[in-house]
Amino acid sequence: MLYLLLSFISGSIIIISMTLNARLADHIGLLEGTLINFISGFIPALIYLLINYNNFNVSKSMFLNVPFWMYLGGAVGVLVVCVSNFVMPKIPTIYTTLLIFIGQLFVGTIVDYFTNMMISKGKLIGGALIIAGLFYNFKVDSKCCEEAPNVQEM
Repeated sequence: MLYLLLSFISGSIIIISMTLNARLADHIGLLEGTLINFISGFIPALIYLLINYNNFNVSKSMFLNVPFWMYLGGAVGVLVVCVSNFVMPKIPTIYTTLLIFIGQLFVGTIVDYFTNMMISKGKLIGGALIIAGLFYNFKVDSKCCEEAPNVQEM
């Protein structure tokens, strides 16, 4: 139960972080905002490391024994922040959140398939229902915007 709660909290914090990062990038620039995002994340990580230095066990051989592709998470993270900083101001946060969730759901299903050789029909059906709900909501929102009177005409 604790892991479910922590996952929920993490998901909530991600949306807050993306919103803050996008607003920052909107004010100072896309690449500048991304840089500040990673610097502001690096500082607390460094402080945490310094506080817990005795529990931090790193050796040169440990780094050398890890396949190179496993170190690409940071580069992928930069790409994710850049793209979300670009997209967030342009579409509603709920759509961004749902589209990110759908992408995560389907990529997670593919990763599960290739690592465990299994695919969850429930996840695929759930993802399809979420996509259908997203398109329905988008269509309803579009109709509401068309029917609403233009404020400038009043």
